[in-house]
Amino acid sequence: MGDSFYEYLLKVWIQGNKTEHVKHYRQMWETSMEGLLSLTKKTTPSNYYYICEKNGGSLSDKMDELACFAPGMLALGASGYGPEKSEQIMNMAKELARTCYNFYQTTPTKLAGENYFFHAGQDMSVGTSWNILRPETVESLMYLWRLTGNTTYQDWGWDIFQAFEKNSRVESGYVGLRDVNTGEKDNMMQSFFLAETLKYLYLLFSPPSVISFDEWVFNTEAHPLRIAPVNYNKSIGTPVRPFGRKQGKPE
Repeated sequence: MGDSFYEYLLKVWIQGNKTEHVKHYRQMWETSMEGLLSLTKKTTPSNYYYICEKNGGSLSDKMDELACFAPGMLALGASGYGPEKSEQIMNMAKELARTCYNFYQTTPTKLAGENYFFHAGQDMSVGTSWNILRPETVESLMYLWRLTGNTTYQDWGWDIFQAFEKNSRVESGYVGLRDVNTGEKDNMMQSFFLAETLKYLYLLFSPPSVISFDEWVFNTEAHPLRIAPVNYNKSIGTPVRPFGRKQGKPE
């Protein structure tokens, strides 16, 4: 339930333009990612990588769709490592994205359940079987497409969009499913479907120059925040900091 904290360790470093002033956030994120990697396992026979839940000293072979933000986060942070570690982190991002895509592909409706359990020799099975139009998987597909240029991620995103169109579209908007196995609909469209899910799908099929990663970083609710410019006062060698909205102008 602390997923946004780990995401923000990385993104504060990016929004701060990766300067020395924010380097400690990057270091904290890298330490945390070693913990995340220690929670990963893979299934048989299909070798799907997944992130276990840690409960005290034990691991549970269960992964929420909510955790599917992690492939995008790992992909975004991979370039800050040296070459060998960067490749390891990016490969893990790709493997976890494959798992999240198959959360969708393994149900009759091609929409993911809320969480999945993993069993030796049986890959995965749906746990809680509702779908409330969550954005995390398409978010990660958007990051991986932009950072790798591999159009497979666009293909996967299109499959998910088509499943939403087929199963969730109603006259007045979109609704979730009470059960991804039967296709039974609920009667609610979550606000994040517009604010995040469709936004990330739009960006997945837009040129990378649209809300460029060179200028913007997304917060955990898909709001773009501008990356701080690095301006230095050369005469004294210290950063020039902009005034906050509650501060007045200098005399």
